[in-house]
Amino acid sequence: MWCEFGKSSLSVATVCIVTVTASVAFAQTPTIVRQQIYTPQQFRSVLQGLGYKVTVSNAPLTDAETKKAIQEFQKGYRIQPADGIAGPKTQAFAANIVKILQANLNLVAKPNPPLPKNPYYGPQTQSAVKLYQKQLLLPQTGIADLALRQRLDKEAKRILQNPSAAPSSIPPSPTSTPSPTATPTSTPSPTATPTSTPSPTATPTSTPSPTATPTSTP
Repeated sequence: MWCEFGKSSLSVATVCIVTVTASVAFAQTPTIVRQQIYTPQQFRSVLQGLGYKVTVSNAPLTDAETKKAIQEFQKGYRIQPADGIAGPKTQAFAANIVKILQANLNLVAKPNPPLPKNPYYGPQTQSAVKLYQKQLLLPQTGIADLALRQRLDKEAKRILQNPSAAPSSIPPSPTSTPSPTATPTSTPSPTATPTSTPSPTATPTSTPSPTATPTSTP
């Protein structure tokens, strides 16, 4: 930055101040972007939670196992370059997948309390995945691999497209007025029964914007 102070004029001082302000704003821009990057431990937790083989630790993301998992993730979602380096683009893509997963779990599995929409695959997200696996009578691993996420996507999409498919709150009770001419084959059982379970068809309190995990081609 260069400012001329030889002339004591207000216009020169104004130009100098504007130049300093613009310079500070430009210098802060990379810092804002870097604040959204995972720590090595957080990113390994995301990869492991999405079904990739990696050991969670806070060591640099440069070991062979982690680089292989990152490269598989990049190739599966067509992230270029697939170099095994967890750059901002790769990490932003992973964060978006985790947020979609959390929104769909809130809609279908209905964990209590609901999951916060954040980019982290922590114990709360893992517990919600186990809850959904329990509802499907699957092994409760807490890992949302591609097959599980695709199944969850379909359930969430079905609920969003058919919000009126929820069963009525109180089913009609059978009447106790038997007819004297009724034959023995007639039974007083009720004629209306709920056709779907109340949990996956309840209207969600907050509709997530994305409801489909990007298709992977591992």
